[in-house]
Amino acid sequence: MYYGCMDGTGLRERGKARRRQAIIRAAYELFAERGYDATTVADIAAAAEVAPRTVAMYFPSKRDIALSRLDEAMAGLTEAMRRRAPGESVAEVAGKWLRARPGGPEETELKELARRMLDANPELRALRTARMAEAIKDGAAAIARETGNPPGAIGPRIAAAAAAGVLAEVYDGFPGSDRDEAIAAAVRFLEAGIAAL
Repeated sequence: MYYGCMDGTGLRERGKARRRQAIIRAAYELFAERGYDATTVADIAAAAEVAPRTVAMYFPSKRDIALSRLDEAMAGLTEAMRRRAPGESVAEVAGKWLRARPGGPEETELKELARRMLDANPELRALRTARMAEAIKDGAAAIARETGNPPGAIGPRIAAAAAAGVLAEVYDGFPGSDRDEAIAAAVRFLEAGIAAL
């Protein structure tokens, strides 16, 4: 029996994932060192050791590279909230989502690069905040349902905005055992805030 196709597909997917990560890492480093506006797609391609066309295959624009981790995180959290089981609280889902995030030295290094990139480029920080607006809207709707508040009520909107800040802080930091403590603290904070509604 021939299994080469399955193995080849797995190898291709891993190769794609490695190239994508190399592009993200190179872009973050360059955005942090040179600035977002001063960095070209050709610069990113050269640093990632791929062709500019390859960068374009993975990311339509520099902005998409810069916000790729956030977009993936927000999409994953939004999907987790939409699929939550009956009786499962927003805080429980957020805690599970945080615990499922990748860890390890490579991810810690990428998070540090992302922080440096955002610190060096206020316009990217503003874009990041704007992209979080949709997740905050979805979170507010979930919190309103959980607490019996009407859709659009101010309490759930405030709670969702606070939750987004807390989740972003924990998501982007706290490696190792500190991460477990940070997640537990975040869940307690979210539970208390939602209970106050």
